[in-house]
Amino acid sequence: MRKQLIVPLLSASLLLSGCSQNKVSPKEYSGFLRNYDQLSEHKTASGDAVLRWVSPKLRMERYSQVYIAPSQFYPMPKASTQIPASTLQAVTRYYDAALKRELGKVLNLVEQPGPHTLIVRPAITSVGAHTQALHFYEYLPVTLVAAGVSSAVGIRDLDSVIATEAAFLDGGSRAVVAEVVRKGTGLPLENDDQVMTADNLKVVLDGWARDWRQAAETLQAQKRGAVTGQTAKAP
Repeated sequence: MRKQLIVPLLSASLLLSGCSQNKVSPKEYSGFLRNYDQLSEHKTASGDAVLRWVSPKLRMERYSQVYIAPSQFYPMPKASTQIPASTLQAVTRYYDAALKRELGKVLNLVEQPGPHTLIVRPAITSVGAHTQALHFYEYLPVTLVAAGVSSAVGIRDLDSVIATEAAFLDGGSRAVVAEVVRKGTGLPLENDDQVMTADNLKVVLDGWARDWRQAAETLQAQKRGAVTGQTAKAP
């Protein structure tokens, strides 16, 4: 009898935990990008999972500057008591600043796109707070009951979750040269009553910006290495 009780409880707890919260599923695609079929999963420099596509025609040596379009919400979320309009505005401002700070270390920042310019078009496709998945120790039958009650009365911590989609374009031809979809978890909220601020999500936005800077540096280094190798073999 006891075993019959434990198995359903464990199954329920695993369903609550679900898959990794930072993995984007196709049903979460916003429609901001032109083509999701070509995306494939990769690991970023920080070790996070990301869906991305990079054109085989991308040549980083063509770009000496970068234009970062103002980030936008797509679709635009409705402000709420927990995530007010002031938070939404602060998130886009901080996202823009983080991208400029990091990508500006690799390419010259410009105010208008043009030839030899890499255009970055970022969108925030979702932002919200979700009840944290149960930890391993909470799968035990006794603590599982308490954990379930905590969720029901709204006293469990909530994860602050945000997702982005971004397109990278050639400033001359406007051809799309790369696309990215990813999601991240920021600092938690203590309960349903705590208001989310941009501070809860800054760690995620900073991480995205660093990863994209490191990706650009890697592409540049790969090209330099290829050129050096070709030169060494030349007669």
